[in-house]
Amino acid sequence: MTPLNFARRRLFGAALATGALGPLASLSFAAAGGASDARFVFVILRGGLDGLSAVPAIGDPDFAGARGPLAQFEQAPLALDRIFALHPNLAQLHAMYGRGELAVLHAVGLPYRDRSHFDAQQVLESGGARPYEIGTGWLARALAPASTKSIALSTAVPLVLRGPGPVDTWAPSTLPDPGADLVARLGQMYAGDPQLAPALERARSLHFGAGMPGDAAGDMSGNKRYGNFSVLAGRAAEFLAQPNGPQAAVLEMGGWDSHANQANPAGALSNGLRQLDAGLGALREGLIAGAVWGRTVVVVATEFGREVAVNGTLGTDHGTGAAAFVLGGAVLGGRVVADWPGLARRDRFEGRDLKTTTDLRAVLRSVLADHLRIASGALDTTVFPGSAGAAKLALLKA
Repeated sequence: MTPLNFARRRLFGAALATGALGPLASLSFAAAGGASDARFVFVILRGGLDGLSAVPAIGDPDFAGARGPLAQFEQAPLALDRIFALHPNLAQLHAMYGRGELAVLHAVGLPYRDRSHFDAQQVLESGGARPYEIGTGWLARALAPASTKSIALSTAVPLVLRGPGPVDTWAPSTLPDPGADLVARLGQMYAGDPQLAPALERARSLHFGAGMPGDAAGDMSGNKRYGNFSVLAGRAAEFLAQPNGPQAAVLEMGGWDSHANQANPAGALSNGLRQLDAGLGALREGLIAGAVWGRTVVVVATEFGREVAVNGTLGTDHGTGAAAFVLGGAVLGGRVVADWPGLARRDRFEGRDLKTTTDLRAVLRSVLADHLRIASGALDTTVFPGSAGAAKLALLKA
């Protein structure tokens, strides 16, 4: 590949907008909210995904020297343009890129720079600039004024959805599904309760509306595959496709803290990328089947990236700048959005990390404004306080 001049190569400008910016027993349901055709999914990758492994900058003349053994892949990376590629285990994402359904963002990150998982995740989910300055989640605050329904595919509501608005949860269970007779008896018992009666009805509606049988005791019990990200993503698609279902969903995937043996093709990072790719493919498939993919946006982000150089155990340590993905039928894809800083040591943050040149809050603000129609005033003061100066990115189709 012919070396390119990477003196602050401006890949970012084209992305700037001109002029502006399971089982019924595992369901927990809040009150119904407003309806909208738009669908939004936020996927949190916990542990700090190495963006230079997921999206290697193979066209940067300093990439091979900076990454050492981590610049080698078992199979050739999947080219995106003259500079960037995807890890070979991200084949479905690569196909989405080719169909114009995926925008890849690089050198993105949070205002936080101190490399603590807990603090960085708190900032990622709260939407603040510093850890613990805000105790609720940015997505909860964005959805609350319209009482928009949302669902977390987890046993507990993640911080990003904690706040004043309604939240549903779904998590797989190793227990058998309740029988139809038990559900009917519960309905009779709760009939006069103003909170439990509608909650049970909503649980029944989503449970059966997502294609679950009325009495499937043997189907779910002990089924280990329900810990699989692909299954959670597929279930999220089923919920989002329901006419009266949630408009927004949050999924989580851990295991991205790759301190050792990162390049092992059978290791945690490679397997994680394979599972992520399969899950996002299942999400797309389910949303297409439910006829809502065309009005869906999915944002995939992590709390921070990794150091550029390999460490002594053939892994990478906590860093700052990272990669993110924006995908969906409503996305203006087939592009890499990056104000690329370069990988030479002099261009790294503190001589160690990929430098953050795009605030992740700018990505999230742009999607919320253009897709969920959140007013700029609310974004400035309530959803992402202190982010009014963030650039507006054109990430969606007109």
